[in-house]
Amino acid sequence: MTAFVESCVQTTAGTAEAVSRQFRGKPRAKKLLKLLADKKKILVTTHEHPDPDALASALALCKLLTARLKDAHVYMSVKGQIGGGINDAFTRHTELSVIPWTQSALEDYDAVILLDAQPAFAYSPLPPGFVPTAVIDHHAAPGKRIKCPFCDIRPDVGATSSIIFSYYMELEEKISPELGATLIFAIETDLAGAAGEPDALDTMALSSLTLIADRQKLHLMRHVDLPQSHFIAYSNALASATYFDQAMIAHLGTIDSLEKPAIIADFLLRFDKVQWSLTTALHDNKLLLSLRTDHPKHSAGDIMRRLVKGIGAGGGHRTKAGGFVPLTNGSAAEIERIRTTIRRRLLRALGIRMSRGQKLIAQG
Repeated sequence: MTAFVESCVQTTAGTAEAVSRQFRGKPRAKKLLKLLADKKKILVTTHEHPDPDALASALALCKLLTARLKDAHVYMSVKGQIGGGINDAFTRHTELSVIPWTQSALEDYDAVILLDAQPAFAYSPLPPGFVPTAVIDHHAAPGKRIKCPFCDIRPDVGATSSIIFSYYMELEEKISPELGATLIFAIETDLAGAAGEPDALDTMALSSLTLIADRQKLHLMRHVDLPQSHFIAYSNALASATYFDQAMIAHLGTIDSLEKPAIIADFLLRFDKVQWSLTTALHDNKLLLSLRTDHPKHSAGDIMRRLVKGIGAGGGHRTKAGGFVPLTNGSAAEIERIRTTIRRRLLRALGIRMSRGQKLIAQG
């Protein structure tokens, strides 16, 4: 072993020990397995129109439960669109075994596990009043803590996939090279952009998984081909991007996959004159919003809730947030009226004086 390789191994081992100390005495995975020990039919699901973190964490948990609960049948089901944009990395390069979503069949399961979301969230697939057996998530939620038999909610962690990785680590369960590549891609995607903030567990997951991941599969997932609509969304964003002091606002127009507002909000936040980036887009008779910030004090989740109060729904992390406003008729006048309301609320919340703003790219 060379000195370089040895130093890498020592660094990873040191990080692992630090993470282990942090969670010592909190056997979350063992508690979950104990709760599910007598269950025969288990459903693992996530938020509607899932992103890579939601898909990877659900897939990894399904594999873990299947390996540990020999008498149980574990199913994965997703409500809403999966394909499109970077999610095509999953549809092309990961063996997702997903059964059709049927809300009426929820009562047929002995246990329902919700990942990367919480029951009260806008994009939760669960009907109102339905209490899942377990909730595993990394988003902060306002109000009272949710009540369910098993809750593992860690707002300081950057990706739900990192939490599921910690279950494998706790149980000393082997992660295949293929699953390792999938988890790396998902964690990287959720941490992408200027607002991504990995904590110790995310760092541990990435460094450990790098040693075992299928490098060819990871390369294919990172460099998946993108459709023309992806670049049109960037073009529309750059053409409309306007900044008001420290806040950038852009509109993408109509989109075909829900990931685009978040990706472009991350991209626009890298402009050196702003600390806030808000993108809006149209999809399924809704005005979608994605907010990013690298402000050291204010929370994107709190600001998003102020933006959609009384007209829509939304929430998120300290640095990342999302939401939507339902449209009545989708006319240009209605869209412009709502976007004007959102812009005024954002500037007011950030203490920025109303102005005409400056174009990011001058139109000539």
